[in-house]
Amino acid sequence: MNSAWGHALPKMEYEGRREKMVRAQIEVRGIHDPAVLRAMRKIPRHRFVPEAFQGQAYDDGPLPIGHKQTISQPYTVAVMSEALGLTGKERVLEIGTGSGYQTAILAELAEWIYSIERIPELAQSSRTILDELGYDNVAIRVGDGTRGWKSEAPFQCILVTAGAPRAPEPLLKQLAEGGRLVIPVGDPYTQTMTRVTRRDQEFITENLGAYRFVELIGEYGWDR
Repeated sequence: MNSAWGHALPKMEYEGRREKMVRAQIEVRGIHDPAVLRAMRKIPRHRFVPEAFQGQAYDDGPLPIGHKQTISQPYTVAVMSEALGLTGKERVLEIGTGSGYQTAILAELAEWIYSIERIPELAQSSRTILDELGYDNVAIRVGDGTRGWKSEAPFQCILVTAGAPRAPEPLLKQLAEGGRLVIPVGDPYTQTMTRVTRRDQEFITENLGAYRFVELIGEYGWDR
């Protein structure tokens, strides 16, 4: 039998680990949105990590995916997804496709996902996996996510999967009236998960707790 640290495990074992992940890591920590829980139970997280880490795909922590990037802890994905308050009808902009796992969760929860990734290899690998899993409501492009996707704006929801010094101005402008932006804001070492809601040209900010993400690189993020 394969080691938990090694290669592919039997399908039923992955399903069991995924159920345990949802029960022990997500539900008990206060995630209650039924749609988010269904998506977390459905999507095979192990498909979005390198083969060497597939045995750890349902553990309570992030994992490396190459290019100095990570796939976020399952609970963090659930928190950000629930914070958007999706109903299934939204057009969502995601900044930082990464592995594609968060993208797949969003694709289960909203009508259409526009995702921007600055690293071409990650954009291609995530596109391949999402296609294999049948997600045809996702558009991915390579570029500077801090500039947003102006031609497709406005968006009812925007999710940023990297830590930023502040909410990028273009993303605020591309947020629809009543829309929600969820973004980690802070220094390169620790950030506050922040939800920004647009109301009558004002932006109402809520603090959702402390987290740590890789840096958001771009014109309106960290300059690297």
